Amino acid sequence: MPTQTTFSELEYAAKKKLTRRDRFLAEIEAVTPWRELVAVIEPHYPKGSRGRPPIGLERMLRMYIAQNCFGLSDEGIEDALYDSQAIRRFVGIDLAREDAPDATTLLKFRRLLEEKNLTAAIFETINAHLAQRGLLMRQGTIVDATIIAAPSSTKNRTGERDPEMHQTKKGNQWHFGMKAHVGVDAETGLVHTVVGTAANVSDVTQAHALLHGQETDVFADAGYRGVDKREEVQRQHPGVRWHVAMMPGKRRALPDTPWGAITDKLEQTKARIRAKGEHAFHVVKNLFRHRKTRYRGLAKNTHHLHTLFALANLVLARRWFCASQGQSAC
Repeated sequence: MPTQTTFSELEYAAKKKLTRRDRFLAEIEAVTPWRELVAVIEPHYPKGSRGRPPIGLERMLRMYIAQNCFGLSDEGIEDALYDSQAIRRFVGIDLAREDAPDATTLLKFRRLLEEKNLTAAIFETINAHLAQRGLLMRQGTIVDATIIAAPSSTKNRTGERDPEMHQTKKGNQWHFGMKAHVGVDAETGLVHTVVGTAANVSDVTQAHALLHGQETDVFADAGYRGVDKREEVQRQHPGVRWHVAMMPGKRRALPDTPWGAITDKLEQTKARIRAKGEHAFHVVKNLFRHRKTRYRGLAKNTHHLHTLFALANLVLARRWFCASQGQSAC
């Protein structure tokens, strides 16, 4: 029997202006493979044979996705469910009939995902969903890395910084935290591989782990110089052609000759291709507001990165996908 619509829902449905949050959540709703994600998590989700029945799996998954899309803490998303009708509607909460799941319930859900390595499964499931629609070409890969800062303060319970995070120098500035290394499809800009390390780990040492094995060409910035000579790369990916950017100093010193002009044009072309690798970083750092690690330890934060880049792929792919499906919400 259908439930009666509340006055707040009628008022919300009758409003004339759709906010950016409304539109964004409608797009995420349309492109997310809910059935596949629920099927991946369900075998590990509590069945509630004893004690209080667990909250519905899809509802917790929606709450978890909304939390990551808006860069909120556990307490922050709990408050947002009470403050925002758009988020309540996305999660499926009616405050006239029930309370919103609390921060502790979400914490337990996230720990379940981490313990069962389900964040990697979420990432793979979303990528498989996009690949079925032709959005992962797999002919070329861009490898890149970005630093995610970690709290450097020692004003905490242990009186020390996170021992798994380290500092590194970029330009003339020191950074403390971790690195997110990614392999990105050169055609679509979608991330197909994520590796998390401490910030002081050199980019070139992780290049072999960022390839899926089906690409023929790989594009990288000048930080990956000498990658084609590394033993693990020659062993695992012997047939790949590497297109590594020229050092800026060498490029500025190119002679004013036809050969120099052609070389500079080639560098411009490689730079345009590599620029697609920055799109996912923009979504994660600016749209999702993930500029600093939220948890302690590399393992937890790498799990978090898998979720963030999976959602970033949905954000980047939503217009193509919605156009092909004819979704008016997009």
